[in-house]
Amino acid sequence: MWFWWFMLCCDIMIPTIMILCGRMMWKNPPQNINGLMGYRTSRSMKNMETWKFAHEYSGKLWWKIGWIILIPSIIVHIPFSQATDNTIGIVGGILVFIQIIILICSIFPTEKALKRTFTDDGLRR
Repeated sequence: MWFWWFMLCCDIMIPTIMILCGRMMWKNPPQNINGLMGYRTSRSMKNMETWKFAHEYSGKLWWKIGWIILIPSIIVHIPFSQATDNTIGIVGGILVFIQIIILICSIFPTEKALKRTFTDDGLRR
């Protein structure tokens, strides 16, 4: 049973981080464009306006997605509370893989919004 609790904690880590980091990016984006921290793509790093827009947009998106995947991540674990450690590990691994795919896919709507709002030079349309 301890392994089930451990995997549950691991599997709610990604949605929780998305919720917390999304809120931080949305409300308090990094003040300077940098290559170490924040939403760093060539389009978002054009100027301060694109930088702030990208952080606000992706922050809101991460916050929403984090809440949306948190509940199913918990619910998926409930039927496996008495399963073998091997089964729990497989289910947990699949769940983390799906969460990571969702996290990576959140880049596409942000880039699309940047492209729709700004020109290739970073000027607002």
